[in-house]
Order: sequence, then C-alpha cells, then structure tokens
Amino acid sequence: MLYRKLAEFYKEASENPSRLKKTEILAKFLGEIHESDKEVLYLLLGDIYPEYSEKKIGISSQLAIKAISKSIGTENSEVVREWKKLGDLGLVIEMLKKKKRQATLGKSDLTTQKVLENFRKLPELEGKGTVEKKLSLIVELLTSASDIEALYLVRTLIGDLRIGLKESTIKEAIASAFFSSDKESAKKIQDAIDRSNDIVKVFEMAKRGKLNEIENVSLEIGKPIKVMLAQKAKTIEEGFEAVGKPCAVEYKYDGFRMLIHKKGDDVILFTRRLENVTKQFPEVVDYVKKYVGGKSFILDSEAVGFDKKTKEYKPFQEISQRIRRKYDIEKLREELPVEVNVFDMIYYEGKSLLNEPFEKRTALIKKILKDQRYKIIRAKQLITGDEKKAKEFYKQALKDRQEGVMMKNLGSIYQPGSRVGFMLKIKPAENDLDLAIVGAEFGAGKRSGWLSSFILACKDEKSGKFLEIGKVGTGIKELAESEGTSFEELTKMIKPLIEKEDGKSVKIKPKIVVAVTYQEIQRSPTYNSGFALRFPRFTALRVDKPLSEITTLREVEKDYEKQKRNFRYG
Repeated sequence: MLYRKLAEFYKEASENPSRLKKTEILAKFLGEIHESDKEVLYLLLGDIYPEYSEKKIGISSQLAIKAISKSIGTENSEVVREWKKLGDLGLVIEMLKKKKRQATLGKSDLTTQKVLENFRKLPELEGKGTVEKKLSLIVELLTSASDIEALYLVRTLIGDLRIGLKESTIKEAIASAFFSSDKESAKKIQDAIDRSNDIVKVFEMAKRGKLNEIENVSLEIGKPIKVMLAQKAKTIEEGFEAVGKPCAVEYKYDGFRMLIHKKGDDVILFTRRLENVTKQFPEVVDYVKKYVGGKSFILDSEAVGFDKKTKEYKPFQEISQRIRRKYDIEKLREELPVEVNVFDMIYYEGKSLLNEPFEKRTALIKKILKDQRYKIIRAKQLITGDEKKAKEFYKQALKDRQEGVMMKNLGSIYQPGSRVGFMLKIKPAENDLDLAIVGAEFGAGKRSGWLSSFILACKDEKSGKFLEIGKVGTGIKELAESEGTSFEELTKMIKPLIEKEDGKSVKIKPKIVVAVTYQEIQRSPTYNSGFALRFPRFTALRVDKPLSEITTLREVEKDYEKQKRNFRYG
C-alpha cells in the first residue's frame, strides 16, 4: 500500500472528532486494505509491532529534529525555532516541506512496507555509530515523503500520532466493515483482541469472514495480556452492595502487578505495562518452579517488597527500582527481596479460564500452590457476607502495612484491560490519584538545573486527551542519593520527553505516571480539566503503570461529587 493513502486517512480521521464518523471512515479504509497490507493496523495505533512486543521505535525529539533538518537541508536551529512556534514537529516538517516542494518533485512513491521496514530496524541498532545509522534510516523516509506523509512519519516516530484513534474504535470499525456492525460480532472481536493482544491477527480473521476463528482465539503462554482493573468503593458496605454477599475480601497489596507465565521449564514474568521483567526477578522464577504445580499456566499476582531482617512489608516506592534496573540483579535481590502474592489464575494446562467464575479460579490456585511465606503465597482472602468480619479483615490488612482490601464477586469472569464493577478496591480516606506528567518548570536556587513544579493531567476517555489538573512539587526528594524519587532523577527521565520550551516552562510528552495524594478537588477555570487538586503531594513514581490506567476525567468528577456529599452530610 502507498503510504500516501494511509496519511490521507490519518488526516481525514483527525479532522473528524466524532467517534461515529471516525468509525465510519475507518471501516471504509479497512474494507479496502489488502490482506498483504495487514500490518498497517499497527501503524494506525502509532506502533510497528503488537502491543505486547518490547520492540518500540524509541526516537527522541532531539533525533527527530536532526533528521528533519538533514532531510530538508536546513539548520537545526531553524527547526527548533519553528517547533517553539508550532509545538508539533510533524507540523514543522510539513510546513518546511511545503516551502521546498519544488525540490521534492519526482521522488519515488513511499510504501507502508518500506516505512515499517525502516522503522523496525531502529530498535535493532546497537553499539558504535547507532545514532548515525538511525538518522540515515529516518532521513531516507523523510526525503522520499510528501509534506503530508512527512507530517505523520515524524509524529509516528516520536509517538504522538494525534488522530484520536483508540483500539475500541478499530474493534467497532472491523465489526462494521466485515460483519455489518453486529453487536455480537463486535464483542467477539473485542474478546479476541483481549486474548491475543494482537489486532492484526484478529483483522486477518475478520477480513476472511471467519467469525468462528475469532471465537477460538486463545491466550498464549509468553504473550502478555492487559490485566483486569478494579473500580473504587469508599466503604465495606458500599462494596457489598456492588459485588453481592457473600464475596471474596482480599488484601490490597502495596506492590506491583506481576503476571506469571509458565510452559514446561520456561517461566516468564510481565508487569501490567506488558514489560518482560524475568531477568530482574530470578528468585521468582525459582519460586514458581519449586512451589507451583502444573506444566502450563498464567497467574495474576502482586509482588510486595519486605525488609529481610524485620520481615516488615515495604511500600511500592522502595521496591520499584527493581523493575527499572537491568544490572546488579543479585545485589538488589539481596537488598530488596519480594514476596509474590497470587490472587488469580487465567490459564491452566492448555485451557483459558477467563470465562470461569472467580471462585473456581481461586480454588485451583489453592490446589497447585504450596504457600512459602516471603517467597510465593496465595493472597490473604476471606469469603464472607458479614460486614463486621470484613471490617476486621480490612483493619488487619492496614496493620500489615498493606493498602486496604479488594472485594470480588465470586461468580465473576476475568475481563482483560477492563475496569470492572464486580471487583472493587477499598483504601483509607486519604485521596489519591494516578496521573501523567505533561509539563514542568526549571527550578531556581538549590533546584537550579532540575525540572520541578510538575504539571499533572488526567485523561478524558472520550477524546483521549490529557487534561491538566494541578501542579506538584512536594514529596519529591532533593538528592538522588536519598531514599525516594528525586528532582534529579525525574529531570533525567523527562528531558528526552520535552516537546516544547517556553522560557523556564516545558511541555512534556505524556509517558511518566505518578501517584499523588491531595486534600481536596476544586472547580477551576485555570486547568482545562475544569478541576484543580488542592495541596497535591507526590507519593510514588509508578513505573509499573501504563498511561491507559491513569485516572480519568470521569473518575475525577465522581470523586468531586462524593466529596461534596461528604462535606454536606459529614
């Protein structure tokens, strides 16, 4: 397929904010795609591989600026100057291309295959001369591209496509293109995407009209899927009302999600961000082999850090560095040991358990797992319909330094990637949110040279936009050597994500997720979310959480309304 056709679709989709219209345009586009061009679907989501793949394009804005200037034949400074005006490197190259259109006449037509070929070479490059080789691959594409093609090539490279297309829209468009928008077909398509995490695989089957094949798509060991997520409840009473009696009440651990895959002698560990962390946790691999029976399975669990001497559990913030560090593994293993708490099983001996009731899935865990304290154990659980017993269990969870409890419907299925109402989390009254950093300011005095005063954003589920909700600076450490996240550490992480500078202020590409607490949510005309956090405080860098899981605008609105009722009635 000519890349021009894809670029024209991008433009049309971006100019139509209506989801229905987007779906209609996309359905038409998908109907015209030849099966040999199926991998174009990765590009529709701004990617080059399935979501579970660890291979990402990973191009910084600075490298993109060099590639733009080299392909146009201008200075870096001119590109930066226009970038500061427009705030979008895609628009910058489109504008510069239009200025030099005559020079690009007669260039060869670019294909989506060539784009994917060059993009896929980028993450493979290592060692000496890597930057120049990457530059050459990008410049080759940009030189051949028209102005509109260059716009979307650059946006794809830096991970900011800006067409407002989500996986759910693609699901609906596939159903519309090949199954006449049948609701039952749309659900089967979504289920298959959830199980395979590969939209191209599902598209292939739909293109052939094979709904029975789509229904038979199963989980695969070694391919991570998105975890099921919980909604919030304020009280045990509210929890029982939502999930029914009796229900499972479990500890809500202050750790990070770990999906454990095993097939034969191979054990693979994934985070909720679909990152493979097997090398970082060699002891967990040993625990699974020694204490969990079965040839093949997928377990859902929470890894919690603990003090080796006192055996007291540690907060997530202290153990999170084990996810990030790729070296000194044995040293970290000694200093920051983890206990794995298993609470769900979604695959066993060749069979998916996604549609089996929660009660049956957890009974199977009990059958195959031999509890080994401070290594791998079943999550602490109480089956009850008694509010008094549930509250006592909740108090004990807090005494044991955990976050609170989960309440789960015993007959519920497992829905990957969904925030479901039959699984609730209950924590103490302290208000907390997971938000993305979208801006910052360079500090002064002892914070000179570091970014500080970080602008936070929630996400509007309807538009996919990140909406500002406040600034945070408290709770962050001054020095990298001290315990906890520092301004220096955050600055190093954020600098490659800077999209625009305006004096001391910078606009940041959303990628970093942080947990914050706050005193109150207020209505505010200052931020485009319409809300502002009063006295926000940084509590943790959530390296384990993807952007798709940050707090939504709807959740902020709900918390605001509940807060108003609480103020009114005490």
